[in-house]
Amino acid sequence: MKSDPERNDAEDIPEPPRLRQLRWLVNTLLLVLIAGVVIITTLLVIRLAPLGTPPPVPGNITLPAGERAGAVTFGNDWIALVTTDEAGAERIRILDRATGIERAVIPILQAD
Repeated sequence: MKSDPERNDAEDIPEPPRLRQLRWLVNTLLLVLIAGVVIITTLLVIRLAPLGTPPPVPGNITLPAGERAGAVTFGNDWIALVTTDEAGAERIRILDRATGIERAVIPILQAD
């Protein structure tokens, strides 16, 4: 009897039940991994997306000469600006939101 090279005897052997379970487990874990990556990527895109336009800053806010703004925080009726002067000293300037009048200046001490 001649053996046919086109015929594969491995196809005739039934798959052991444990191997079938392992194959299903690996496929299931692969699908869970893919779903997890898609969910995490979607959440990061949603979370890191720009939040839209910031609230309008009153046009009557002027900084002292030689200072530049580094950060802005909006409160209910106030605006806090972190400013840096030419010497590198930083200050928090609390301004009235409606009028732009300065309420307080808080110096930020440099750490030693």
